[in-house]
Amino acid sequence: MNDDKIGLSRRKMLVGLGAVGVASAGAGIGTTAYFNDTETFEDNTLTAGSLDLFVHVDYSEDQGSYAQYSTEPGTFIDGNVMGGGDGEPLSIQVSDLKPGDSGEGEFCFSIVDNPAYMWMCGELIANAENGQSEPEMDDDDSLDEGELADAMQVTVSYCTPDGEKGDEIVSGSLAEVMLALQAGVPLSGDGDTGAALADRPAFEGVTEPFLDGEPNVAEQCVCFEWVVPTSVENEIQTDSVAFDFEFFAVQSRHNDGTHNPCVDETVVTAYDNDWKGQTLGNPTDGNVYTSVSFGQNQTVLSFAFADDGDGVDFLDTADYSSTNLPVAVDADADGTHDWQLIWQPNAGFPDAPFGYQPNNGGSYGATEALPAGFSAAKVGNTVVFGIPNSDINSTFRLLGYGSTGGEGPIAEVNVDPSLGPDFYSSANAIEFSD
Repeated sequence: MNDDKIGLSRRKMLVGLGAVGVASAGAGIGTTAYFNDTETFEDNTLTAGSLDLFVHVDYSEDQGSYAQYSTEPGTFIDGNVMGGGDGEPLSIQVSDLKPGDSGEGEFCFSIVDNPAYMWMCGELIANAENGQSEPEMDDDDSLDEGELADAMQVTVSYCTPDGEKGDEIVSGSLAEVMLALQAGVPLSGDGDTGAALADRPAFEGVTEPFLDGEPNVAEQCVCFEWVVPTSVENEIQTDSVAFDFEFFAVQSRHNDGTHNPCVDETVVTAYDNDWKGQTLGNPTDGNVYTSVSFGQNQTVLSFAFADDGDGVDFLDTADYSSTNLPVAVDADADGTHDWQLIWQPNAGFPDAPFGYQPNNGGSYGATEALPAGFSAAKVGNTVVFGIPNSDINSTFRLLGYGSTGGEGPIAEVNVDPSLGPDFYSSANAIEFSD
């Protein structure tokens, strides 16, 4: 088709359009406005939602013929106080502790109005020697701190509201478990300890914390069990421990669950699968979350490796036989790293799989056991180091260099990873401050 067959020239088109315009104008004579209609929607409001966490507590302990104790039926924590309102924090004190004593607590959650990601946090407040009796002196020559936190064995696991145990979350000595809790332990709403950190199952919300006087709780609870083994001897006489733990609920909507409310600061570093142009035989993607928690007695460094779910795990020695994580620390932020803390399986360290190396003026010495007061643990895909506050300032620097031995990625915690790791100068390290 061409313009000739239409029979309308450009000039005729313009004239035609003009005629339409005149007709339209003529149609408007005698009117004062456009046709219109109005529908009104009045008294509109936007109301913010809420999230209120109630923790229902069922705790008991068994000290044989000496004492038995249980919390009152219906005990719950609202905010930080027992029963809400003007109550007091829930405080459980055990005296005259002896080998064979034990206790257990069940904590169930009512998250009112919104589903949420849950975290369990805690801190070992005191591990005191309190002097030594004559029998203890024969078994213990340490006067710096007590042995009770190392002697008590603790297991934290998922459980149902009726007390049926599920997957173990973390276990070990009280000192090891509280180290992990100070770094923050993410909880999964389906009780799966293998759930990924990001977008893990949330805990469902409820409309109200009680129904007909009974707790209205999420499907998953957390159980905390402790025991002083009968194999423990006089080294714990007169010793005492004090510890806190907390539960945090963070809304799951518009959130991926990776924010850790237990710690003071977090740096996120992506795995590097192209480190200086290397060809990798076994690459994988993910992030390492480096967190710092400043406690009353110790500073905790944690490195949580969150893999992409492809079945290859950064910290799994079955995937990477040479995987390791050295962490160089400039404890006083003066520009020079003072020592290294190392996690390296299969290395034969004196304190395997953890080690300590002092910086001897430009070279690191032989790997030693962790110094007195230092601690370390691996919980799932998280490596945690505890450092006495007397050995690290409130402002310090660190360099982390997670390596898989050449077959996989590296994860370097550094200001500018492209510069490469410098384990002596801390100019390019990440600085943290309380």
